[in-house]
Amino acid sequence: MNVKRIFCIGRNYAKHIAELGNSPDGDCVIFMKPASCAVEEGETVRLPTAFGEVHHEAELVVLLTGGGRDVAVEDAMDCVAGITLGLDLTLRDLQTQLKNKGAPWELAKAFDQSAPLGDFKPYLEQDLQAIDFSCYVNGQLRQHGHTRDMLYSVARQIHILSQTWELQPGDVIFTGTPEGVGPVKPGDTIVLQSEQIGRFEWSFSA
Repeated sequence: MNVKRIFCIGRNYAKHIAELGNSPDGDCVIFMKPASCAVEEGETVRLPTAFGEVHHEAELVVLLTGGGRDVAVEDAMDCVAGITLGLDLTLRDLQTQLKNKGAPWELAKAFDQSAPLGDFKPYLEQDLQAIDFSCYVNGQLRQHGHTRDMLYSVARQIHILSQTWELQPGDVIFTGTPEGVGPVKPGDTIVLQSEQIGRFEWSFSA
């Protein structure tokens, strides 16, 4: 999988902010995962079970063609090459501890295999604020989201990121998760599905 950098947008759906007990403060959260965190569709994901619960966070993911610095919102979609669904796996207990200390989240977010990614579908100027997607764990619906509910649109996310980083081909953006996040355990199977994008599946082990 030819992924350059993985940018992640946190606190981009109001109901997810509420379910974790966070207060909306008007700002999205930005963090990164190493490209080595990416896991292709169909692979088995090994969970780091020694650090408490691992939670699934289903997200729309966009692949960039580049873009450079200071991309205007109205030009941002010209930077999009592909779209897929992905999982931002999170060590939730550890993240809570880090948040309470005011410490960075990398230990909870950037562990090996923490970014399962479906195969990218070419972006054909679809409305990325009109994507419906779901997450099933062992056949049970856990998350159902619609990108119209994003607090920060994909175009705004690209604009915001480009103010700090020079966006390059192969960069990807995890665009935030809706409510319904919960634990994933060894032996589980997760399916991400969207009529507009496709169906992707991963199994999990210890």
